[in-house]
Amino acid sequence: MENSFQATLLHIIEVLIITYFAILNSVYAVSVLVASRVMVATALRGERVLMKSYLEKGYYRPISLLVPAFNEEETITASVHSFLNLHYPEFEVIVINDGSQDNTLQKLMDEFMLENTSEFPSRVLESKPIRGLYRSIKYPNLLVIDKENGGKADALNAGIIHSTKPLFCSVDADSILEARALIRVSRQFLEDDRLVAVGGTVRVLNGAVIREDAIKEVHSPKSWLERIQVVEYTRAFLAGRSTFSALQVLLIISGAFGLFSRNAVIEVGGYRTDTVGEDMELVVRMHRYMRDRKRKYQIRYTMDPICWTQVPSDMGMLRKQRNRWQRGLLETLWTHRGMFLNPRYGRIGLFSMPYYLLFEALAPLLEVFGYVFTLYLLLTRQLNVDFAIMFLVMALLYGTLVSMASIGIEGFMIKRYTRFFDRVKIMLATVFEQLGYRQVLAFERLFAFVMLYSKKGQWDIQRRARIQR
Repeated sequence: MENSFQATLLHIIEVLIITYFAILNSVYAVSVLVASRVMVATALRGERVLMKSYLEKGYYRPISLLVPAFNEEETITASVHSFLNLHYPEFEVIVINDGSQDNTLQKLMDEFMLENTSEFPSRVLESKPIRGLYRSIKYPNLLVIDKENGGKADALNAGIIHSTKPLFCSVDADSILEARALIRVSRQFLEDDRLVAVGGTVRVLNGAVIREDAIKEVHSPKSWLERIQVVEYTRAFLAGRSTFSALQVLLIISGAFGLFSRNAVIEVGGYRTDTVGEDMELVVRMHRYMRDRKRKYQIRYTMDPICWTQVPSDMGMLRKQRNRWQRGLLETLWTHRGMFLNPRYGRIGLFSMPYYLLFEALAPLLEVFGYVFTLYLLLTRQLNVDFAIMFLVMALLYGTLVSMASIGIEGFMIKRYTRFFDRVKIMLATVFEQLGYRQVLAFERLFAFVMLYSKKGQWDIQRRARIQR
């Protein structure tokens, strides 16, 4: 009787594990199909002609580019040059030096000929004390804020209150925007006055050839660790963000590249400084605020504008990054748990919140359990061969096929990697992702559950490599 009960219980667990991964990967597969249609529609839109017409008629909205920087001496000047060279009629660049302990501020002062200035913004958002304001002699639209360290969210709040434009774009200090990125992303605000936030695509900078502070060629990164991250970013933005945006259930706009209505963000209270997931938390809070007040609004992702950013080149930094991302996700879901399955918040409460809980927040816990459970069955000689094969297919091989499809569709439409062997390496990375890489990060994200309380709101220092020019 006891053996029969145990066998039944094991069978139920096996079915639940297979079902979970089947649903998860099926969502990814459908997302790839939806994203491919969005990509084709974007390519056929004739956007260049449309934007040229808008700009000639003076139809554009000025933008403030906010660049939080902490210990970015290796990359800051190249990044700021790329921002200043963007093709847009009216914009300002605001670099917020968030108490850097290296030569970030001095590098900026030397490169851009900064001098002291006095500006008195309204204190609609709180931030750590400002130590100095500097305006560039060479570039009047460049403002540098030197402040006490308070974290990325605090730095962005300081940038917002010093900004003077109706839209602001938050970008990482180690990033480079394509020259027409602002034109492409701001088009969304011209076409829809309900829009309060829009995210663009983020791609991996590692391996790119940079000349005159712009991306000239894109090659496969040197290490397999970086190549796998190319796969992750492509899958996340192509298959994930575009589909959720099309369904109007988008909860994340990457902190590396997002354009926001300044007034809307100030109205909801700016960025929260007690979480490491300030980008997702702001978007979820905007959904909640607008729906509580029954306002018509839109938050979306657009595929075309590109921001290139550096990704970790060693496993230690990568693990810290993914641990932080997981903690940020958990903190946001807990903070806004009142939206979960709440009809008041429509498809956000009934679909987005449950999806992110079940298939993002709990994914590492269930995946690690699947590995441990399979090992347990093997050691106790109870392993069902059919279960082992299905688990392998659903958890690993199916995910590989979805990644290959994402890479293949984007490569066919855009061809970012022009060299054949670069494309082959990226395709191979979809396989290598499943062989140790995925498992290590699953365990790291599981550790984030344990560290959630002790490291609430705490960032880890990230090392940057020098951008090659």
